[in-house]
Amino acid sequence: MYPLLSSTSHSLSTLLASIQILGRRNIKKMEERNLKYIILEIVVLLNVSISVVNADDPYKFFTWTVTYGNIAPLGVPQQVILINGQFPGPKLDCVTNDNIVLNVINKLNEPFLLTWNGIKQRKNSWQDGVLGTNCPIPPNQNFTYIFQPKDQIGSYTYFPSTGLHRAAGGFGALNVYSRPRIPIPYPDPSGDFTLLIGDWYKTNYKTLQGALDAGKDLPFPDGLLINGQTGGSFTGDQGKTYKFRVSNVGLSTSFNFRIQGHKLKVVEVEGSHVIQNLYDSIDVHVGQSLSILVTLDQAPKDYYIVASTRFTSTVLTANGVLHYSNSNSPVSGPLPPPPAEELPWSMEQARTFKWNLTANAARPNPQGSFHYGTIPITKTFVLANSAPVINGKQRYAVNQVSFTYPDTPLKLADYFNIPGVFSVNSIQGSPSGGSARLGTSVMGTSLHDFIEIVFQNDENSMQSWHLDGYDFWIVGFGAGKWSQASRNSYNLKDALTRHTTQVYPNSWTAVLVSLDNQGMWNLRSAIWPRQYLGQQLYLRVWNADKSLANEYNPPTNLLLCGKAVGRHP
Repeated sequence: MYPLLSSTSHSLSTLLASIQILGRRNIKKMEERNLKYIILEIVVLLNVSISVVNADDPYKFFTWTVTYGNIAPLGVPQQVILINGQFPGPKLDCVTNDNIVLNVINKLNEPFLLTWNGIKQRKNSWQDGVLGTNCPIPPNQNFTYIFQPKDQIGSYTYFPSTGLHRAAGGFGALNVYSRPRIPIPYPDPSGDFTLLIGDWYKTNYKTLQGALDAGKDLPFPDGLLINGQTGGSFTGDQGKTYKFRVSNVGLSTSFNFRIQGHKLKVVEVEGSHVIQNLYDSIDVHVGQSLSILVTLDQAPKDYYIVASTRFTSTVLTANGVLHYSNSNSPVSGPLPPPPAEELPWSMEQARTFKWNLTANAARPNPQGSFHYGTIPITKTFVLANSAPVINGKQRYAVNQVSFTYPDTPLKLADYFNIPGVFSVNSIQGSPSGGSARLGTSVMGTSLHDFIEIVFQNDENSMQSWHLDGYDFWIVGFGAGKWSQASRNSYNLKDALTRHTTQVYPNSWTAVLVSLDNQGMWNLRSAIWPRQYLGQQLYLRVWNADKSLANEYNPPTNLLLCGKAVGRHP
Protein backbone atom coordinates (compact mmCIF):
# COMPACT_ATOMS: atom_id res chain seq x y z
CA MET A 1 0.00 0.00 0.00
CA TYR A 2 2.87 2.35 0.82
CA PRO A 3 6.36 2.42 -0.72
CA LEU A 4 9.15 1.43 1.67
CA LEU A 5 12.08 3.62 2.51
CA SER A 6 15.45 2.93 1.01
CA SER A 7 17.90 5.59 2.22
CA THR A 8 18.95 7.44 5.36
CA SER A 9 20.72 10.30 3.60
CA HIS A 10 17.80 12.67 3.97
CA SER A 11 15.67 11.06 6.69
CA LEU A 12 13.24 13.90 7.31
CA SER A 13 12.32 14.28 3.67
CA THR A 14 12.19 10.66 2.61
CA LEU A 15 11.17 8.97 5.81
CA LEU A 16 7.73 10.51 5.72
CA ALA A 17 7.41 11.05 1.99
CA SER A 18 5.71 7.67 1.87
CA ILE A 19 3.14 8.61 4.51
CA GLN A 20 2.46 12.16 3.40
CA ILE A 21 -0.26 10.73 1.22
CA LEU A 22 -2.28 10.72 4.43
CA GLY A 23 -2.23 14.50 4.34
CA ARG A 24 -3.84 14.42 0.91
CA ARG A 25 -6.93 12.62 2.03
CA ASN A 26 -9.90 14.89 2.26
CA ILE A 27 -11.43 15.89 5.56
CA LYS A 28 -14.61 13.90 5.07
CA LYS A 29 -12.72 10.66 4.69
CA MET A 30 -10.59 11.42 7.74
CA GLU A 31 -13.67 12.13 9.82
CA GLU A 32 -15.22 8.85 8.75
CA ARG A 33 -12.34 6.88 10.17
CA ASN A 34 -11.23 6.72 13.74
CA LEU A 35 -8.01 8.69 14.04
CA LYS A 36 -6.34 5.89 15.99
CA TYR A 37 -6.46 3.65 12.93
CA ILE A 38 -4.72 6.33 10.86
CA ILE A 39 -2.03 6.56 13.51
CA LEU A 40 -1.75 2.76 13.50
CA GLU A 41 -1.12 2.87 9.75
CA ILE A 42 1.73 5.29 10.34
CA VAL A 43 3.16 3.23 13.18
CA VAL A 44 3.05 0.08 11.06
CA LEU A 45 4.88 1.87 8.26
CA LEU A 46 7.52 3.12 10.65
CA ASN A 47 7.97 -0.34 12.13
CA VAL A 48 8.42 -1.83 8.68
CA SER A 49 11.02 0.84 7.96
CA ILE A 50 12.70 0.67 11.35
CA SER A 51 16.09 -0.14 9.85
CA VAL A 52 16.40 3.40 8.52
CA VAL A 53 14.94 5.27 11.47
CA ASN A 54 17.35 6.91 13.89
CA ALA A 55 16.14 5.87 17.33
CA ASP A 56 17.40 9.17 18.73
CA ASP A 57 14.96 11.14 16.58
CA PRO A 58 11.46 10.03 17.57
CA TYR A 59 8.27 10.98 15.80
CA LYS A 60 5.46 12.96 17.39
CA PHE A 61 2.02 13.10 15.78
CA PHE A 62 -0.56 15.86 16.20
CA THR A 63 -3.90 16.79 14.66
CA TRP A 64 -4.95 20.42 15.00
CA THR A 65 -8.37 21.65 13.91
CA VAL A 66 -8.62 25.38 13.25
CA THR A 67 -12.04 26.96 13.89
CA TYR A 68 -13.67 30.25 14.77
CA GLY A 69 -14.81 30.84 18.31
CA ASN A 70 -16.35 33.59 20.39
CA ILE A 71 -14.65 34.74 23.58
CA ALA A 72 -14.06 38.06 25.34
CA PRO A 73 -10.35 38.50 26.14
CA LEU A 74 -10.86 42.19 26.99
CA GLY A 75 -14.42 41.90 28.21
CA VAL A 76 -16.06 42.44 24.82
CA PRO A 77 -17.30 39.33 22.94
CA GLN A 78 -15.45 38.88 19.67
CA GLN A 79 -14.63 36.28 17.04
CA VAL A 80 -11.22 34.64 17.47
CA ILE A 81 -9.33 31.76 15.90
CA LEU A 82 -9.08 28.60 17.99
CA ILE A 83 -6.87 25.55 17.56
CA ASN A 84 -8.47 22.44 19.00
CA GLY A 85 -10.85 24.80 20.78
CA GLN A 86 -8.03 26.62 22.56
CA PHE A 87 -6.99 30.27 22.70
CA PRO A 88 -4.02 30.58 22.59
CA GLY A 89 -3.41 27.38 20.68
CA PRO A 90 -1.94 24.17 22.16
CA LYS A 91 1.60 24.31 23.47
CA LEU A 92 3.85 22.27 21.18
CA ASP A 93 6.55 20.67 23.33
CA CYS A 94 9.29 18.63 21.72
CA VAL A 95 12.94 17.63 22.07
CA THR A 96 15.81 18.60 19.81
CA ASN A 97 15.62 16.68 16.51
CA ASP A 98 12.16 15.25 17.15
CA ASN A 99 10.27 14.77 13.91
CA ILE A 100 6.94 16.61 14.08
CA VAL A 101 4.05 15.27 11.99
CA LEU A 102 1.27 17.82 12.42
CA ASN A 103 -1.97 17.62 10.46
CA VAL A 104 -3.73 21.00 10.28
CA ILE A 105 -7.43 20.88 9.38
CA ASN A 106 -8.74 24.25 8.25
CA LYS A 107 -12.37 24.75 9.28
CA LEU A 108 -12.30 28.51 8.62
CA ASN A 109 -14.11 30.00 5.64
CA GLU A 110 -10.83 31.36 4.23
CA PRO A 111 -7.34 30.03 3.44
CA PHE A 112 -4.97 29.56 6.38
CA LEU A 113 -1.30 28.82 7.10
CA LEU A 114 0.82 28.42 10.21
CA THR A 115 4.47 29.41 10.39
CA TRP A 116 6.94 28.17 13.00
CA ASN A 117 8.66 31.30 14.25
CA GLY A 118 12.36 30.58 14.75
CA ILE A 119 12.37 26.94 13.60
CA LYS A 120 15.05 26.88 10.91
CA GLN A 121 13.49 24.15 8.73
CA ARG A 122 16.94 22.88 7.75
CA LYS A 123 17.02 22.17 3.99
CA ASN A 124 13.24 22.18 4.17
CA SER A 125 11.70 25.54 3.34
CA TRP A 126 8.76 23.53 1.99
CA GLN A 127 7.44 23.46 5.58
CA ASP A 128 8.02 27.12 6.43
CA GLY A 129 4.36 28.07 6.23
CA VAL A 130 4.48 31.51 4.62
CA LEU A 131 2.88 32.59 1.35
CA GLY A 132 6.18 32.89 -0.48
CA THR A 133 6.90 29.19 0.02
CA ASN A 134 3.51 27.53 0.53
CA CYS A 135 0.04 27.64 -0.92
CA PRO A 136 -2.43 28.27 1.88
CA ILE A 137 -4.68 25.49 3.14
CA PRO A 138 -8.11 26.00 1.50
CA PRO A 139 -11.27 26.00 3.65
CA ASN A 140 -12.38 22.51 4.74
CA GLN A 141 -9.12 20.96 3.64
CA ASN A 142 -5.99 19.90 5.47
CA PHE A 143 -2.23 19.89 5.18
CA THR A 144 0.25 17.77 7.14
CA TYR A 145 3.38 19.66 8.15
CA ILE A 146 6.42 17.45 8.64
CA PHE A 147 9.42 19.19 10.13
CA GLN A 148 12.26 18.82 12.57
CA PRO A 149 13.78 21.33 15.03
CA LYS A 150 17.19 20.17 13.86
CA ASP A 151 19.97 21.05 16.31
CA GLN A 152 17.81 23.64 18.04
CA ILE A 153 16.69 24.22 21.59
CA GLY A 154 14.86 27.12 23.19
CA SER A 155 11.63 29.07 23.41
CA TYR A 156 9.79 29.71 20.14
CA THR A 157 6.25 30.37 18.92
CA TYR A 158 3.97 29.58 16.00
CA PHE A 159 1.29 31.83 14.50
CA PRO A 160 -0.86 32.28 11.39
CA SER A 161 0.99 33.90 8.51
CA THR A 162 -2.06 34.53 6.31
CA GLY A 163 -3.74 37.93 6.16
CA LEU A 164 -4.32 39.44 9.59
CA HIS A 165 -5.21 36.14 11.24
CA ARG A 166 -2.53 36.83 13.82
CA ALA A 167 -4.82 39.56 15.20
CA ALA A 168 -7.45 36.89 15.88
CA GLY A 169 -5.37 34.23 17.60
CA GLY A 170 -4.10 30.94 16.22
CA PHE A 171 -0.75 31.48 17.94
CA GLY A 172 0.94 29.37 20.59
CA ALA A 173 4.18 28.31 22.23
CA LEU A 174 6.71 25.97 20.63
CA ASN A 175 9.24 24.85 23.23
CA VAL A 176 12.22 22.74 22.17
CA TYR A 177 13.95 20.94 25.04
CA SER A 178 17.54 19.71 25.00
CA ARG A 179 18.44 16.06 24.81
CA PRO A 180 19.12 14.57 28.25
CA ARG A 181 22.71 13.68 27.37
CA ILE A 182 23.57 17.28 26.42
CA PRO A 183 23.59 19.41 29.58
CA ILE A 184 22.27 22.93 29.82
CA PRO A 185 24.41 25.51 31.68
CA TYR A 186 22.16 25.79 34.72
CA PRO A 187 20.38 23.36 37.08
CA ASP A 188 17.04 22.03 35.94
CA PRO A 189 14.37 24.43 37.19
CA SER A 190 11.60 23.22 39.48
CA GLY A 191 8.96 24.29 36.97
CA ASP A 192 8.50 25.75 33.51
CA PHE A 193 5.97 28.53 32.76
CA THR A 194 5.11 29.89 29.32
CA LEU A 195 3.94 33.50 29.05
CA LEU A 196 2.65 34.59 25.64
CA ILE A 197 2.28 38.35 25.94
CA GLY A 198 1.08 40.75 23.30
CA ASP A 199 -1.11 43.66 22.34
CA TRP A 200 -4.74 42.98 21.44
CA TYR A 201 -7.68 44.64 19.69
CA LYS A 202 -11.35 44.38 20.53
CA THR A 203 -12.10 45.00 16.85
CA ASN A 204 -12.68 42.01 14.57
CA TYR A 205 -9.59 41.11 12.57
CA LYS A 206 -11.47 41.39 9.27
CA THR A 207 -12.36 44.98 10.10
CA LEU A 208 -8.71 45.68 10.93
CA GLN A 209 -7.58 44.06 7.70
CA GLY A 210 -10.14 46.10 5.77
CA ALA A 211 -8.70 49.28 7.25
CA LEU A 212 -5.21 48.32 6.09
CA ASP A 213 -6.52 47.44 2.63
CA ALA A 214 -8.11 50.89 2.48
CA GLY A 215 -4.75 52.50 3.14
CA LYS A 216 -5.31 53.41 6.78
CA ASP A 217 -3.10 52.80 9.79
CA LEU A 218 -4.42 50.63 12.59
CA PRO A 219 -5.54 52.40 15.75
CA PHE A 220 -3.64 51.95 18.99
CA PRO A 221 -4.31 48.52 20.56
CA ASP A 222 -6.96 48.18 23.25
CA GLY A 223 -4.96 46.15 25.75
CA LEU A 224 -2.28 43.60 26.57
CA LEU A 225 -2.93 39.91 27.15
CA ILE A 226 -0.95 37.27 29.01
CA ASN A 227 -1.77 33.81 27.66
CA GLY A 228 -4.99 35.16 26.19
CA GLN A 229 -6.15 36.81 29.41
CA THR A 230 -5.68 40.16 31.13
CA GLY A 231 -3.88 38.42 33.99
CA GLY A 232 -3.09 34.94 35.25
CA SER A 233 -1.48 33.27 38.25
CA PHE A 234 1.72 31.20 38.42
CA THR A 235 2.41 29.14 41.57
CA GLY A 236 5.77 28.02 42.94
CA ASP A 237 7.40 26.91 46.18
CA GLN A 238 9.46 29.28 48.28
CA GLY A 239 13.20 28.78 47.77
CA LYS A 240 12.88 27.05 44.41
CA THR A 241 13.83 28.36 40.95
CA TYR A 242 11.46 28.42 37.97
CA LYS A 243 11.87 29.08 34.26
CA PHE A 244 9.64 31.70 32.65
CA ARG A 245 9.49 31.50 28.84
CA VAL A 246 8.43 34.98 27.73
CA SER A 247 7.39 35.72 24.13
CA ASN A 248 6.02 38.83 22.43
CA VAL A 249 3.16 37.53 20.27
CA GLY A 250 1.63 40.95 19.66
CA LEU A 251 1.09 42.79 16.41
CA SER A 252 3.06 45.98 16.89
CA THR A 253 4.26 47.00 20.37
CA SER A 254 7.29 46.23 22.51
CA PHE A 255 6.77 45.58 26.22
CA ASN A 256 8.78 45.65 29.42
CA PHE A 257 8.53 42.58 31.67
CA ARG A 258 9.17 42.54 35.42
CA ILE A 259 8.22 40.69 38.61
CA GLN A 260 7.71 42.62 41.81
CA GLY A 261 10.59 42.10 44.26
CA HIS A 262 12.40 39.50 42.15
CA LYS A 263 15.47 39.46 39.93
CA LEU A 264 15.30 38.05 36.41
CA LYS A 265 18.19 35.89 35.23
CA VAL A 266 18.24 35.58 31.43
CA VAL A 267 19.64 32.18 30.40
CA GLU A 268 18.47 31.60 26.82
CA VAL A 269 17.46 33.85 23.93
CA GLU A 270 15.86 32.14 20.92
CA GLY A 271 18.17 29.15 21.08
CA SER A 272 21.32 30.87 22.35
CA HIS A 273 22.61 30.25 25.84
CA VAL A 274 23.72 33.64 27.12
CA ILE A 275 25.88 35.07 29.88
CA GLN A 276 23.58 34.86 32.90
CA ASN A 277 23.08 38.45 33.99
CA LEU A 278 20.48 39.59 36.51
CA TYR A 279 17.94 42.24 35.56
CA ASP A 280 15.17 44.14 37.30
CA SER A 281 13.16 44.22 34.06
CA ILE A 282 13.57 43.22 30.42
CA ASP A 283 12.38 44.77 27.16
CA VAL A 284 10.89 42.23 24.75
CA HIS A 285 10.17 43.35 21.19
CA VAL A 286 7.64 42.06 18.70
CA GLY A 287 8.37 38.48 17.64
CA GLN A 288 11.07 37.87 20.26
CA SER A 289 11.32 35.13 22.90
CA LEU A 290 13.62 34.44 25.83
CA SER A 291 13.92 32.23 28.91
CA ILE A 292 14.31 33.68 32.41
CA LEU A 293 15.10 31.97 35.72
CA VAL A 294 13.33 33.38 38.77
CA THR A 295 14.17 32.21 42.29
CA LEU A 296 11.35 32.53 44.82
CA ASP A 297 13.61 33.97 47.52
CA GLN A 298 11.28 36.53 49.04
CA ALA A 299 8.80 36.44 51.90
CA PRO A 300 5.89 34.03 51.33
CA LYS A 301 3.23 36.22 49.73
CA ASP A 302 1.95 37.05 46.27
CA TYR A 303 3.79 39.36 43.87
CA TYR A 304 2.81 41.24 40.72
CA ILE A 305 3.95 40.04 37.32
CA VAL A 306 3.79 43.08 35.04
CA ALA A 307 4.05 43.68 31.29
CA SER A 308 3.65 47.24 30.00
CA THR A 309 4.10 48.71 26.55
CA ARG A 310 7.27 50.59 25.67
CA PHE A 311 7.94 53.45 23.25
CA THR A 312 4.22 54.35 23.19
CA SER A 313 2.60 57.60 24.32
CA THR A 314 -0.24 55.62 25.88
CA VAL A 315 0.93 52.82 28.18
CA LEU A 316 -0.99 49.55 28.30
CA THR A 317 -0.42 47.17 31.20
CA ALA A 318 -1.27 43.55 31.95
CA ASN A 319 -0.82 42.16 35.46
CA GLY A 320 -0.34 38.57 36.53
CA VAL A 321 0.45 37.08 39.91
CA LEU A 322 3.44 35.11 41.16
CA HIS A 323 1.89 33.05 43.95
CA TYR A 324 4.03 31.42 46.61
CA SER A 325 2.44 28.08 47.51
CA ASN A 326 2.72 28.93 51.23
CA SER A 327 1.35 32.45 50.78
CA ASN A 328 -1.54 33.80 52.77
CA SER A 329 -1.16 37.38 51.52
CA PRO A 330 -2.59 38.69 48.23
CA VAL A 331 -0.67 41.05 45.98
CA SER A 332 -0.31 44.53 47.41
CA GLY A 333 1.50 47.80 46.98
CA PRO A 334 2.11 49.79 43.80
CA LEU A 335 3.01 48.03 40.58
CA PRO A 336 6.77 47.94 40.02
CA PRO A 337 7.50 50.76 37.56
CA PRO A 338 9.28 50.34 34.21
CA PRO A 339 12.73 51.89 33.72
CA ALA A 340 12.59 55.66 33.65
CA GLU A 341 14.50 55.82 30.38
CA GLU A 342 13.42 54.17 27.17
CA LEU A 343 15.75 54.32 24.16
CA PRO A 344 19.21 54.66 25.76
CA TRP A 345 18.32 52.20 28.53
CA SER A 346 16.87 49.63 26.15
CA MET A 347 19.75 49.80 23.68
CA GLU A 348 22.30 49.43 26.45
CA GLN A 349 20.44 46.44 27.86
CA ALA A 350 20.38 44.84 24.39
CA ARG A 351 24.18 45.07 24.27
CA THR A 352 24.44 43.08 27.51
CA PHE A 353 22.87 39.98 25.95
CA LYS A 354 25.97 38.00 24.98
CA TRP A 355 26.77 34.46 23.90
CA ASN A 356 27.99 32.09 26.58
CA LEU A 357 31.07 30.94 24.66
CA THR A 358 31.79 27.93 26.89
CA ALA A 359 28.24 26.56 26.95
CA ASN A 360 26.81 24.26 24.33
CA ALA A 361 23.42 24.82 22.80
CA ALA A 362 21.63 21.89 21.13
CA ARG A 363 24.94 20.31 20.14
CA PRO A 364 27.64 19.30 22.62
CA ASN A 365 30.31 21.58 21.13
CA PRO A 366 30.65 25.02 22.78
CA GLN A 367 28.92 27.91 21.06
CA GLY A 368 32.23 29.80 21.00
CA SER A 369 33.83 27.15 18.80
CA PHE A 370 32.25 28.91 15.81
CA HIS A 371 34.38 32.03 15.40
CA TYR A 372 31.93 34.06 13.36
CA GLY A 373 33.99 37.25 13.70
CA THR A 374 36.85 35.83 11.64
CA ILE A 375 34.79 34.92 8.55
CA PRO A 376 35.15 37.28 5.56
CA ILE A 377 31.92 39.02 4.56
CA THR A 378 30.76 38.02 1.08
CA LYS A 379 28.06 40.65 0.57
CA THR A 380 26.60 43.60 2.46
CA PHE A 381 22.95 44.61 2.25
CA VAL A 382 21.64 47.84 3.75
CA LEU A 383 17.87 47.61 4.12
CA ALA A 384 16.00 50.82 4.93
CA ASN A 385 12.35 50.73 6.00
CA SER A 386 9.98 53.50 4.99
CA ALA A 387 6.28 54.38 5.08
CA PRO A 388 5.36 55.69 1.63
CA VAL A 389 1.93 56.46 0.24
CA ILE A 390 1.50 54.58 -3.05
CA ASN A 391 -1.57 55.07 -5.26
CA GLY A 392 -3.13 57.10 -2.48
CA LYS A 393 -2.80 54.37 0.14
CA GLN A 394 -0.50 53.85 3.09
CA ARG A 395 2.13 51.22 2.35
CA TYR A 396 5.45 50.14 3.91
CA ALA A 397 8.60 49.48 1.94
CA VAL A 398 12.17 48.21 2.00
CA ASN A 399 14.64 50.11 -0.20
CA GLN A 400 11.71 51.80 -1.96
CA VAL A 401 9.93 48.52 -2.83
CA SER A 402 6.66 47.61 -1.14
CA PHE A 403 6.21 43.85 -1.41
CA THR A 404 3.20 42.30 -3.10
CA TYR A 405 2.54 38.56 -3.37
CA PRO A 406 2.03 36.93 -6.78
CA ASP A 407 -0.64 34.24 -7.09
CA THR A 408 2.07 31.57 -7.24
CA PRO A 409 4.39 31.05 -4.24
CA LEU A 410 7.95 32.05 -5.07
CA LYS A 411 9.34 28.70 -3.96
CA LEU A 412 7.05 26.80 -6.32
CA ALA A 413 7.88 29.13 -9.21
CA ASP A 414 11.57 28.62 -8.52
CA TYR A 415 11.34 24.83 -8.28
CA PHE A 416 9.12 24.37 -11.35
CA ASN A 417 10.94 27.08 -13.39
CA ILE A 418 7.72 29.03 -13.90
CA PRO A 419 8.52 32.33 -15.64
CA GLY A 420 6.99 35.70 -14.91
CA VAL A 421 6.48 35.23 -11.16
CA PHE A 422 9.61 36.91 -9.81
CA SER A 423 13.09 37.97 -10.79
CA VAL A 424 16.19 37.73 -8.65
CA ASN A 425 17.67 41.02 -7.48
CA SER A 426 14.37 42.82 -8.02
CA ILE A 427 15.33 44.99 -5.06
CA GLN A 428 18.52 46.98 -4.63
CA GLY A 429 21.02 46.00 -1.98
CA SER A 430 21.05 49.49 -0.49
CA PRO A 431 18.65 52.44 -0.44
CA SER A 432 19.05 54.88 -3.31
CA GLY A 433 16.17 57.28 -2.88
CA GLY A 434 13.49 57.91 -5.45
CA SER A 435 9.81 57.06 -5.47
CA ALA A 436 8.53 53.92 -3.79
CA ARG A 437 6.83 51.28 -5.90
CA LEU A 438 4.97 48.01 -5.56
CA GLY A 439 6.91 44.87 -6.43
CA THR A 440 7.80 41.28 -5.60
CA SER A 441 11.17 41.70 -3.93
CA VAL A 442 13.60 38.77 -4.15
CA MET A 443 17.26 39.18 -3.26
CA GLY A 444 19.69 36.67 -4.73
CA THR A 445 22.40 35.02 -2.65
CA SER A 446 24.46 31.86 -2.89
CA LEU A 447 24.64 28.92 -0.54
CA HIS A 448 27.55 29.35 1.89
CA ASP A 449 27.74 33.11 1.47
CA PHE A 450 28.49 34.95 4.71
CA ILE A 451 26.53 38.18 4.55
CA GLU A 452 26.15 41.37 6.50
CA ILE A 453 22.67 42.91 6.78
CA VAL A 454 22.21 46.40 8.13
CA PHE A 455 18.68 47.37 9.10
CA GLN A 456 18.50 51.15 8.74
CA ASN A 457 15.56 52.80 10.48
CA ASP A 458 15.11 56.47 9.61
CA GLU A 459 11.63 56.60 11.13
CA ASN A 460 10.60 57.64 14.63
CA SER A 461 9.01 54.28 15.44
CA MET A 462 10.48 51.05 16.80
CA GLN A 463 11.09 48.36 14.19
CA SER A 464 11.49 44.58 14.53
CA TRP A 465 12.95 42.30 11.84
CA HIS A 466 12.79 38.52 11.46
CA LEU A 467 14.51 36.08 9.06
CA ASP A 468 13.01 32.65 8.43
CA GLY A 469 15.32 29.66 8.05
CA TYR A 470 18.13 31.19 10.09
CA ASP A 471 19.33 32.91 13.16
CA PHE A 472 21.92 35.68 12.96
CA TRP A 473 24.61 37.29 15.07
CA ILE A 474 23.51 40.73 16.23
CA VAL A 475 26.86 42.47 16.11
CA GLY A 476 25.91 46.12 16.48
CA PHE A 477 23.35 48.74 17.47
CA GLY A 478 23.86 52.43 16.79
CA ALA A 479 22.14 55.77 16.48
CA GLY A 480 21.80 57.71 13.23
CA LYS A 481 23.08 56.50 9.88
CA TRP A 482 25.17 53.36 9.49
CA SER A 483 28.49 53.72 7.66
CA GLN A 484 31.41 51.42 7.06
CA ALA A 485 33.11 53.05 10.04
CA SER A 486 30.29 51.67 12.19
CA ARG A 487 31.94 48.26 11.88
CA ASN A 488 34.58 49.47 14.33
CA SER A 489 31.96 49.12 17.07
CA TYR A 490 30.86 45.58 16.12
CA ASN A 491 30.98 42.77 18.67
CA LEU A 492 32.90 40.10 16.78
CA LYS A 493 33.51 37.84 19.76
CA ASP A 494 30.38 36.98 21.75
CA ALA A 495 27.31 38.48 20.08
CA LEU A 496 24.33 36.22 20.56
CA THR A 497 22.40 34.61 17.74
CA ARG A 498 18.64 34.98 17.47
CA HIS A 499 16.00 35.12 14.73
CA THR A 500 14.39 38.51 15.48
CA THR A 501 16.08 41.81 16.24
CA GLN A 502 14.78 45.22 17.21
CA VAL A 503 15.87 48.37 15.38
CA TYR A 504 15.52 51.51 17.45
CA PRO A 505 14.03 54.76 16.08
CA ASN A 506 16.46 56.74 13.90
CA SER A 507 19.05 54.03 14.42
CA TRP A 508 20.59 50.96 12.81
CA THR A 509 21.15 47.32 13.72
CA ALA A 510 23.76 45.14 12.02
CA VAL A 511 23.67 41.34 11.81
CA LEU A 512 25.86 38.64 10.25
CA VAL A 513 24.32 35.55 8.65
CA SER A 514 25.97 32.33 7.53
CA LEU A 515 23.88 31.17 4.56
CA ASP A 516 24.06 27.42 5.11
CA ASN A 517 20.38 26.65 4.53
CA GLN A 518 19.27 26.54 0.91
CA GLY A 519 15.78 27.72 0.09
CA MET A 520 13.49 30.71 -0.35
CA TRP A 521 13.34 32.55 2.98
CA ASN A 522 11.14 35.38 4.18
CA LEU A 523 12.90 38.45 5.62
CA ARG A 524 10.14 40.56 7.12
CA SER A 525 9.01 43.12 9.59
CA ALA A 526 7.75 41.28 12.67
CA ILE A 527 5.39 44.22 13.17
CA TRP A 528 2.50 42.61 11.36
CA PRO A 529 0.64 45.62 9.88
CA ARG A 530 3.91 46.71 8.28
CA GLN A 531 4.57 43.20 6.98
CA TYR A 532 1.02 43.02 5.60
CA LEU A 533 1.47 46.31 3.73
CA GLY A 534 4.80 45.45 2.15
CA GLN A 535 7.73 45.68 4.59
CA GLN A 536 9.26 42.35 3.64
CA LEU A 537 11.24 40.55 0.95
CA TYR A 538 12.53 37.07 0.18
CA LEU A 539 16.11 35.86 0.32
CA ARG A 540 16.84 33.23 -2.32
CA VAL A 541 19.72 31.08 -1.06
CA TRP A 542 20.73 29.19 -4.16
CA ASN A 543 23.04 26.46 -5.40
CA ALA A 544 22.77 25.38 -9.02
CA ASP A 545 23.74 21.79 -8.16
CA LYS A 546 20.59 20.03 -7.07
CA SER A 547 21.50 17.72 -4.23
CA LEU A 548 19.66 16.21 -1.31
CA ALA A 549 22.70 17.16 0.73
CA ASN A 550 21.64 20.80 0.22
CA GLU A 551 17.86 20.68 0.08
CA TYR A 552 15.09 18.12 0.40
CA ASN A 553 12.71 17.36 -2.43
CA PRO A 554 9.19 18.79 -2.16
CA PRO A 555 6.80 16.69 -0.08
CA THR A 556 4.35 14.45 -1.86
CA ASN A 557 1.42 16.28 -0.26
CA LEU A 558 2.59 19.64 -1.61
CA LEU A 559 -0.30 22.06 -2.09
CA LEU A 560 -0.39 23.65 -5.55
CA CYS A 561 -1.94 26.96 -6.56
CA GLY A 562 -1.56 29.70 -9.16
CA LYS A 563 0.61 28.76 -12.11
CA ALA A 564 1.86 25.66 -10.24
CA VAL A 565 -1.50 23.88 -10.55
CA GLY A 566 -1.06 20.63 -12.49
CA ARG A 567 2.66 20.36 -11.83
CA HIS A 568 4.08 17.23 -10.24
CA PRO A 569 6.78 17.36 -7.53
